[in-house]
Amino acid sequence: MRTILAGIYVFFFLLLGIPVLAVDWIIRKFNPKLSGYCQLRIVQWGFRCISFLSGVQLTVIGEENVPKDQAVLYIGNHRSIFDIVITYARCPGLTGYISKGSVDKVPVLGIIMRRLYCLFLDREDMKQGLKVILQAIEYIKQGISICVFPEGTRNKDTEHPESLLSFKEGTFKIAQKTNCPIIPMAMTGTADIFENHFPWIKRTKVTLVYGTPIIPSELDKDTQKHLGAYTQNIIQNMLLEQLEK
Repeated sequence: MRTILAGIYVFFFLLLGIPVLAVDWIIRKFNPKLSGYCQLRIVQWGFRCISFLSGVQLTVIGEENVPKDQAVLYIGNHRSIFDIVITYARCPGLTGYISKGSVDKVPVLGIIMRRLYCLFLDREDMKQGLKVILQAIEYIKQGISICVFPEGTRNKDTEHPESLLSFKEGTFKIAQKTNCPIIPMAMTGTADIFENHFPWIKRTKVTLVYGTPIIPSELDKDTQKHLGAYTQNIIQNMLLEQLEK
């Protein structure tokens, strides 16, 4: 039943998104920032509804670690499509996600994501990947946060929920070039909502932990060179701490 309700809701949300996009197009012509915030709140509301219908019982820890007055680079582990649903619903300000290129081709959704400053990455095209990083850097300078799951794909290791795939170091150029805070995020339980028993959605307890901000300029030079591995180790410890409880 949850699967059916969630599926119907997503269908109608995207369908009703068509006239909303038309209105937003007009607003964007006169006030792009207002347009961004309107889209942000609408999608956040939609994602909260999806979580509710899916039976997600969310516990959030460390939300006070997220700055409300500046752009940040969110870095999280990735095991489920619900990672985006859950984290985006809690972003205090304009935030773009770096996603795989195929998502851009989904009708209506691709347009909405682009208007929400999301960027689409072709993993086979290094030149295009560099352009995405440069655009993300520009967004940070404009005060727009960026969220990345630097494992590059969903981790499907069900036997070791604490495991992480190697983080892609190129992602961290976004923080190194702007010195914006890196907010580590550790999520547990998200794969149990859907992926671990596809195609059914089940009521699940999920924990989202925000770690202490990492400021690149405050780290020694060697750590700055391996910022991805450093951040990965922090998130690894956050996951272990939650799973041991």
